[in-house]
Amino acid sequence: MLIGIGLVLAGGIMWGTNATVSKVLMGTYHADPFWLACIRELFAGALFLAVAAAREPKQLRGAIRDHRSYPQLVVCSLVCVLITQVAYLSSIDWTNSGTATVLQSLNLLVVLAYVCIHGRRLPALREGIGVALAFVGTVLIATGGDLTTLKLPLMGLFWGAINALATGGLSILPAKLMTKWGNLTVNGIMFVISGAILLPIVQPWANSPALDWVGVLLMVYTVVCGTFGGYGLFLAGVLRIGSMRATMLGTSEPLAATVSAVLVTGAVFSMTDLVGFAMIIIMVFLVR
Repeated sequence: MLIGIGLVLAGGIMWGTNATVSKVLMGTYHADPFWLACIRELFAGALFLAVAAAREPKQLRGAIRDHRSYPQLVVCSLVCVLITQVAYLSSIDWTNSGTATVLQSLNLLVVLAYVCIHGRRLPALREGIGVALAFVGTVLIATGGDLTTLKLPLMGLFWGAINALATGGLSILPAKLMTKWGNLTVNGIMFVISGAILLPIVQPWANSPALDWVGVLLMVYTVVCGTFGGYGLFLAGVLRIGSMRATMLGTSEPLAATVSAVLVTGAVFSMTDLVGFAMIIIMVFLVR
């Protein structure tokens, strides 16, 4: 249990700090969100597949030979990786790492809607309270408490909403594939497919930002730690402590993103922002 808790917390912290690293790459080094997503997906996908080949070769071979799963893999790659990565990075680019990560937590409302529709039921009382808190918290973050103005850029809210929708799909769409072929194999295939789709569009070899040695180190971190490591540690923790506890401990991600945004990028959050963040995080504990 303690090992699982440590793994989930470490994964969440890596995800959160990765958001701030991405902000630096896009702000200081002018890396395009699509370029960053493409590079991150291809290299992280290669790492996933390499580990899958070493640890679960039978599952990897089985997934490759399972031609009937190809259409589902492509759909999951588009929704759960490509759209999620691009929308998250664009949300960070338009706002900041802390705000973008907190808005991403709204994906639980998407999962709740799916569960209620699939189970033909209404939200429970605590779930309804969670929805109300999430709505009020989002309004506070967007307006700063003044309903006559919009504090956040409209594009930041747009990409944040798209990211929440797509991240909700990540919890639903690939579930059967992961049960059948394993997390490493399915994540590796999805990341590589998504990166390959972006490759001819982005053409990273022609639009690469000028990176000094610090920029290169940040790129290594965002691929190895922030993407591959974050996913790997979090999922390893889920296997040990279960998805419910992992979801609760996963609130370390927005906390790490907010703290690192203040320390590294000098982001400033008002009391209204912090109250909105708190409401959305409380929602995470209510909507299970």
